[in-house]
Amino acid sequence: MGGGLIISDFVISFMWVWSGAVIKMFVNGVLGMGHEPSGEVVKYILSVINMFVFAWLGKMGAYNPLTVLSSAISADSNRFLLTLGARIPAQIIGSITGVRLILQTFPEIGFGPRLNVDIHRGALTEGLLTFAIVTISLGLSRKIPGSFFMKTWITSVSKLALHILGSDLTGGCMNPASVMGWAYARGDHITKEHILVYWLAPIEATLLAVWIFKLVVGPLTQENKEMPKRKSD
Repeated sequence: MGGGLIISDFVISFMWVWSGAVIKMFVNGVLGMGHEPSGEVVKYILSVINMFVFAWLGKMGAYNPLTVLSSAISADSNRFLLTLGARIPAQIIGSITGVRLILQTFPEIGFGPRLNVDIHRGALTEGLLTFAIVTISLGLSRKIPGSFFMKTWITSVSKLALHILGSDLTGGCMNPASVMGWAYARGDHITKEHILVYWLAPIEATLLAVWIFKLVVGPLTQENKEMPKRKSD
């Protein structure tokens, strides 16, 4: 079970960075729209479709360390250790491998997201974006647990909106593994800026979002669970 998840995380992370590169190459190269407004609209539409595909693939594995971390925090110690010691490293290796092959195939594609502001504003930006998307995801898992289409639609549009908000500052990534792939290709994956902005800030925001969500929603959920028992007494 654990080995299958690790392999799936590697493959899906590899596919995730490739899907983003293919969308960019298709809009800029094949369609020749570049940064025109129509090109941005096409890119956003394809990005939403892409997130639907990976939401379906998410039943087999994950491409974002923050996703598996948020679900592993409240799990047993074995699952938590599996996440930290194997699943997240597999996602990182998958992203690094994918980016390396992308640059060999499409050297003109560029070198991924970069930090365009100072380190403190960058950390705050990635932290706030991560806090927002983790909170939204946790809320959707409680409110509409059975609606795959609606939950994926809301999550995808939310991720896209948050990405646009942070794209000019940090890239609006909210995915440490994906950023790690591009940073490793540039050789700045062990810099203070990369570690603080793209790893520590999102992880701390994820932990904070999970803790606040449990604090606010947890007691209400427990109370709702006990209501049928009270009626039957």
